[in-house]
Amino acid sequence: MEDDSEPEQSSWAYLPDVCLRHVFHWLDDRDRSRAALVCKKWSCAMHSGSLWRCRTITFYGQPSRARTLEFQSALWYTKKFGKYLKHLEIKLSNPYNTPFIKKFQVIVRGLLSHLGKCNSHLVSLSIKYLELDCLIWKNVVRAQFIKNLGAFLKRMSNRLDYLNLKGARITLEEGCELLNSLSSLTNRSFISEINIEDFFSLHLSVYSSALFHQTMSKFHRLTILTFNYNCISDELLDILREHSSHSLCTLNIKCHIHDPHGQVVSGTSWANLAKRAPKLNVNFFFERVMKHDHLARILLEEIPVRSISLRSCYFSDPDWTMRPTLTNLLPAYWHGLQKLTLELNNDHELLDNELLQLILSCKRLLFLKVWAFLSVSFMERLLQNRAERKCILTTIKVRIYTAQDDSTEEERLLADIYRKFKYLIDSELNYFVITYPMV
Repeated sequence: MEDDSEPEQSSWAYLPDVCLRHVFHWLDDRDRSRAALVCKKWSCAMHSGSLWRCRTITFYGQPSRARTLEFQSALWYTKKFGKYLKHLEIKLSNPYNTPFIKKFQVIVRGLLSHLGKCNSHLVSLSIKYLELDCLIWKNVVRAQFIKNLGAFLKRMSNRLDYLNLKGARITLEEGCELLNSLSSLTNRSFISEINIEDFFSLHLSVYSSALFHQTMSKFHRLTILTFNYNCISDELLDILREHSSHSLCTLNIKCHIHDPHGQVVSGTSWANLAKRAPKLNVNFFFERVMKHDHLARILLEEIPVRSISLRSCYFSDPDWTMRPTLTNLLPAYWHGLQKLTLELNNDHELLDNELLQLILSCKRLLFLKVWAFLSVSFMERLLQNRAERKCILTTIKVRIYTAQDDSTEEERLLADIYRKFKYLIDSELNYFVITYPMV
């Protein structure tokens, strides 16, 4: 007698679509394509738009076979499901010669052309570290790439909400041309977040450019702006106040030793912007700009500073002293500073007392990262003050530099300090402290 009953199905067959899509979300392209062959339902899940909203494509300068296949797959699926794309990141990893750059330019041109025709949802685009000032970018290839990218930005300008071109390193005219693409349709742009850190080539005094000011005046809804201090002027602060004060929340500002930063910016301009943009927080990142007279021109007390990072990058200068910055400049932000990072080669200057006093004066300081020559006893004093609630730190990351080859004794003392405050560290702190020989 024949059995006419239906064959028993796996419980996977009854998995709700939303759960199935969630499973597919965690699979890579190769596993997704294999899973789509299981049945019609799984094939439909493969074509769900929610799976293809975010894509990263990495161009490897010297690829292995596995990386080549990974790149080809990412590119193919991006084109196939490009109509669903909302967030696109293009990475250029270790470009090494002109033929590779030419190939990159041609592939990106085709990809952007395809997306420009099929996609109406893209809100986020990131292409970082292009370094267009490198010699491997020949003039013709470079000009064609900028032209293609500008055309794509123009087409997407009504929808694009986030643009990251960090590290592009282009001329002032080329940079303004690309930024103007975002406002070319209506002469206004309502993009909310832009990252143009290291966007312009080194040594450019962008702050004095009328072209740059004209370009920035077209942005009317900026929320987060990341850029270099060589762009800042009274004119730019006035433009931000006039056009984006209602939305502006964050300015991330990098100041590098090789960028011009000798311009005079008035505290009044900062105060006027802060008054009109009450939600504004400013984060400063200094790279090898450590001298007090340089910092004093930049760190004005009218700026609503939330975070400061000062990095000397292992460089030591006997004419430089950190003490005036710790005692005269940074305390001005006692009411708002929440994050402090100091990476210093201060072998000629002990700063334990000054640093501890600064920490205790900053009533909202939550994050502390210090790489510097300090005594081990500094950590005991800091933790004791934290235990007594004289500060509210939740993250403490310290690398104690030492000039000794053998740091066994310092490590033993740190272990004793950890045991003494173990109850506090384990329950309330993100804590990491080590010694680091600098010989």
